[in-house]
Amino acid sequence: MTSDAVRRVQSGNPWEETFGFARAVAAGDRVLVAGTTAFRGTVLYGEGDPYEQAKVAFTIALEAIGEFGLGVESVIRTRVHLAHARDVDAAGRAHKELFDPVRPVTTVLVVDGFVDSRVLVSVELEAFRGAVNS
Repeated sequence: MTSDAVRRVQSGNPWEETFGFARAVAAGDRVLVAGTTAFRGTVLYGEGDPYEQAKVAFTIALEAIGEFGLGVESVIRTRVHLAHARDVDAAGRAHKELFDPVRPVTTVLVVDGFVDSRVLVSVELEAFRGAVNS
C-alpha cells in the first residue's frame, strides 16, 4: 500500500488538534473511526442522557465515513465504551436503531471514565469499502 492510499479526515473536535489524531482514516478497503463522543466543537449533546450521547456519537462517526462516500451499510464493527454499566440498555437501544439492518460485530465495555466527566458514552466504528449486505 502506498502512502497516497491512506486518507485522513477531521471533524473539528478540539481533542483532534490537542492529541494530534484524525477522526477517521481510510487505508485500503478499511475505514477506521477514532473514539467519538457526543461533542460537536465544545458543546456536549445529551448531557446526562446515555441514549442521546450514543446516538449523537454514532451520528458523528457515520458522518466521518460519509467523507469517504460510505454509509451505515458499510459498517462492519462497532465499539461502545460506557462510563456506567447501568447505561448499557440505553446505548444498546441507540445502537439497534442505527445498525439493526446491517448487524455489525460489536463490543461493549465499561470503562473507568473519560477525560470529561460529563461524557457517558464513547464509540468507535470500522467500515469496509465495497461491503455488500448479505
